[in-house]
Amino acid sequence: MSREEAITRTFVELADTLVDDFDVIDFLQHLTTRCCEIFTLADAAVLLAYPGPDLHSPAPCDPSPALSKVLDLALREGPGRDAYRTGAAIAPGDLARAPADWNDFTPQARDVGYTHACAVPLRLRRQTLGSLLLLCTTSGPLPADDLLVARGFADAATIGLLNARTLEYAESVNEQLHTALHSRIVIEQAKGFLASQRRIPLNTAFEAMRRHARQHCVRLTTVAHNVITTGQLPQPPNTPPANQRPGKPAQNTPSE
Repeated sequence: MSREEAITRTFVELADTLVDDFDVIDFLQHLTTRCCEIFTLADAAVLLAYPGPDLHSPAPCDPSPALSKVLDLALREGPGRDAYRTGAAIAPGDLARAPADWNDFTPQARDVGYTHACAVPLRLRRQTLGSLLLLCTTSGPLPADDLLVARGFADAATIGLLNARTLEYAESVNEQLHTALHSRIVIEQAKGFLASQRRIPLNTAFEAMRRHARQHCVRLTTVAHNVITTGQLPQPPNTPPANQRPGKPAQNTPSE
């Protein structure tokens, strides 16, 4: 697939939220994954506000070690915070010449290997839901054309979130985003449980849950709840009981 095809496909995917089984966590995770694949990025993160000025990060659910070390700081200062606060793209470029008021974010970001940082708002008209943080480890900043495309992705994601059918049943956008952030906690718990049980890396455990959810058309949070309560990935829909599967004779219940 060419880069242009990947960009077009991403816009289509971000518009596809009017479905009964819309999963906001998987939707935001997909946004960060596509950004890292299409642009020259080390990491991307979605920062959302609910309610009021505080930011939280529902995606990615599988942050890299470097991103994990700066994400909490990114919620309080830096390009992601500034993009949300101003409703404009923030692209200072080289972190060596970052604004002085990023005095905690900048040294930590540089210490873990990031060289450039920028962010675009998740905004529709006067309503700003948060921002999309983009982090690079390259020798140069994100090209201006790529930043423009990233802004388009953020705009499309915002429209998708606001138009999702699940929002019709929420009292407000804030309530739906609160639900998304709570789901993130459940997914983190399930990811850790599955990784420990199977003795696999956390990112592998997350991909196993996400792949299972997509293959069987169930929500990622449903898979996570099942892992926490049963210790296993949920059984695919319409799967017959073990005693009635092909190759295994059915067991008849004795009549009284």
